[in-house]
Amino acid sequence: MIESEQFNERVVLVTGGTKGIGRAIAEAFLAAQARVIVCGRSAPESLPSGGGREASFIACDVKDADAVKAMMAAIAERHGRLDVLVNNAGGSPAADAATASPRFHDSIVRLNLLAPLHLAQEANALMQARQGGVIVFIGSISALRPSPGTAAYGAAKAGVLSLVSSLAVEWAPKVRVVAVSPGLVQTEQSHLHYGDAAGIAAVGATIPAGRMAQPADIASACLFVASDQAAYMSGSNLLLHGGGEKPAFLAAAQQ
Repeated sequence: MIESEQFNERVVLVTGGTKGIGRAIAEAFLAAQARVIVCGRSAPESLPSGGGREASFIACDVKDADAVKAMMAAIAERHGRLDVLVNNAGGSPAADAATASPRFHDSIVRLNLLAPLHLAQEANALMQARQGGVIVFIGSISALRPSPGTAAYGAAKAGVLSLVSSLAVEWAPKVRVVAVSPGLVQTEQSHLHYGDAAGIAAVGATIPAGRMAQPADIASACLFVASDQAAYMSGSNLLLHGGGEKPAFLAAAQQ
């Protein structure tokens, strides 16, 4: 069981923490009494809050390595430490791999693989020099199954899982490196992928759990893997997919 104040005064950075899954993660750490920093390219209308606390915001394009370095320097100056990095920023619009431009593929790989690596490098430098810490990469089920329409994204997320296993070895024992990989998650942008409420419900019905994950489900997992209860967890991938996907041949065989 994770105590409500286990993260009291620990410093946590959540990239892309102003909306969707990232916002839920930030709010969970705030409720656990952490000092939370969120970053994004532009300031949100409201900051994540919880436990009587509010996150602080730093403007940063995580694809810009110099901007990442400057953000980490600002965190070190303000807080003197970084205990947890949640590498959440990422994503991809749908695109046909046969016709998508090289520039598009380059951007997707930079956002979903290279940017998290650069962030992890900077976070590790802070953690190794001080008290150690935990680096959490948000992966995806797309790394483990075909990802039609988001091929470059799936490939980048597969690379993230490889990174996690390698960095966990290189940076041990002071820094733990883990992945949390969601399946389908219902966010404020779900309608762009699945349509109206009926479409979202229909997609959820294909999952053994009977629904898509909520951002809070992913946040709870991040809280656990970063906690002292998971102190022996490193190089691991925690898969959150509600039981997975029913094999297509089962439906075909019943027709």
